[in-house]
Amino acid sequence: MRTISHSWRHSLQALGHPRVVTMLFLGFSAGIPLLLIFSSLSLWLREAGVERSAVTFFSWAALGYSFKFVWAPLVDTLPVPFLTSKLGRRRGWMLLAQGSIIAAITGMAFVDPAQGHLATMALIAVLLGFSAATQDIVIDAYRIESADVSLQALMSSTYIAGYRVGMLVSGAGALFLASAFGSAKGHYHYQAWQEAYLVMAGAMSVGVLTTLIISEPTVRDERAPSRSTADHARLLFLFIVAVAGFIFVFHFSSEPAAALSNTLTAVLGAETGARFLAETARLGIGVTTAWLSAVLMIHAGVVSRDVVQATYVAPLKDFFGRYGLKAALLLLLLVGVYRISDIVLGVIANVFYQDVGFTKPEIAGVVKTFGLFMTIAGGFLGGLLSVRHGVIRILLLGALLSAATNLLFIALAAAGHNLGMLYLVISVDNLSAGLASAAFVAFLSSLTDIRFTAMQYAIFSSLMTLFPKILGGYSGTIVDSLGYSRFFKLTALLGLPVLILVWQAGHYLNPPRTDRS
Repeated sequence: MRTISHSWRHSLQALGHPRVVTMLFLGFSAGIPLLLIFSSLSLWLREAGVERSAVTFFSWAALGYSFKFVWAPLVDTLPVPFLTSKLGRRRGWMLLAQGSIIAAITGMAFVDPAQGHLATMALIAVLLGFSAATQDIVIDAYRIESADVSLQALMSSTYIAGYRVGMLVSGAGALFLASAFGSAKGHYHYQAWQEAYLVMAGAMSVGVLTTLIISEPTVRDERAPSRSTADHARLLFLFIVAVAGFIFVFHFSSEPAAALSNTLTAVLGAETGARFLAETARLGIGVTTAWLSAVLMIHAGVVSRDVVQATYVAPLKDFFGRYGLKAALLLLLLVGVYRISDIVLGVIANVFYQDVGFTKPEIAGVVKTFGLFMTIAGGFLGGLLSVRHGVIRILLLGALLSAATNLLFIALAAAGHNLGMLYLVISVDNLSAGLASAAFVAFLSSLTDIRFTAMQYAIFSSLMTLFPKILGGYSGTIVDSLGYSRFFKLTALLGLPVLILVWQAGHYLNPPRTDRS
């Protein structure tokens, strides 16, 4: 094995490379939106008097992150009118996404959920999730294309650091601001949350300025020959029709889904399980409709089959060709459920802290700020251990710790408003989560092929949160039915199948070492 040739001095100098520094600011921009449609929004809605079960359903607005692989090829190929010619392909899409994020956050600020405008808030939150996921796609592509292999690890590190700081600002920062502006549990003040969200929209100016300052990456296009404007338009039309079909079916199936849920409740005797099955069927029908719409348009010749093959099919064929059907399906299943324990619990975590009696400043200080440093420390530990002992072993350790640490929340529920216990739980839980995440990112990177890095990574990163977020949308309903203690036990049990999958994956795959990690 070749020893490390670069000195510490050379590595520190590389940290000052313009491309590396750029990723710090782009990471900050990418980290802002997520918590504004996740935990911070949950507390806002709860203070506004929205029921707990309805609050957790809003986590589905972040499903754009889980479906971003659907439009990732469009971002990769379609030009943005005016912006692409002025800024370039990557920067044009980046600025469009950032402008949409600012517009969505500002729109949310002017909706008061206490007045019953939940549908409007939900639609704007979905726009925010879609725009934020688009920004992620572009930033990933920019990172890969803007520097050679030797800088990729440092660029990833600074991106993650910036992302965590952005999450701190939109998580702890939004809570501190809302509290400082006068809103509290039992004393809801809409203007306080409005001003907090407007400040968050302003924070996105960091990403906008960075996009305007940086240069467009120079890349060699080794993919398909250039396409005509008509090809681009048809591909975009295909996407719009498929999405419209999904929205149409999903919207008009709400009443049949409710009727099915009532029928299943009478048969099964379990309202939560019946509701989950009905909503899963509803989602499946919507996805099937979108797929059939696309197939019909291809058969009708509206879109070239070759264009669709090169855009969507080739990356999938490459993955299944390299690993074989059985191993590939196992790996995809592992990707889809590895983070299930953390995400399902995380959807309702802030509501739990508030129900136990912790104030917003305490949640911001301990959970968001202190927890951030514990997560970063866990990430460094996970990276070092992965290099020393191999990714699969640390992947297994991370899965075990992620499930086991959820049981600590039972002790916190029993202890009530106890800051010492909160510090202990957050320390262990976030350290474990950081360790697991570091190993998981290394694992995902090992699965990609350099020819399809952006598309394949979008698939993996989308898949890893899809099912956990869908299930997480029911966390409030589950807590209402079972209580917090049984809910935390359930999230721990959800992690047990993950251990089996990691163990089986170790037999099929020894993740290859890669220069991109």
